[in-house]
Amino acid sequence: MRMVVMFDLPVETREQRKIATKFRKYLLDEGYVMMQFSVYYRICNGKDMVNKYLLRLEDNVPEKGSVRLITLTEKQFSEMKVLVGGVSPIEDKLDSSNLSVF
Repeated sequence: MRMVVMFDLPVETREQRKIATKFRKYLLDEGYVMMQFSVYYRICNGKDMVNKYLLRLEDNVPEKGSVRLITLTEKQFSEMKVLVGGVSPIEDKLDSSNLSVF
């Protein structure tokens, strides 16, 4: 499964930019990968892991702006079409076939 986080945060003031940067850094520290600007995803081994990271995410979202989450199966995610541009080098290296299930 993949958790896809999409956000639009205010960045008009220095404080708002600091909050937005802190949120992006949090996502990277939690193992999310940037798919494109303001769209990050994380691979999860099932719904229990999704719920674990959802609780963490809820504790770290900024108070202002818009943050959305969608959970996709690997099949749904793999059927995504890139219409313009390409897959980022990090995204290309990391896929669910690299997962180990215990």
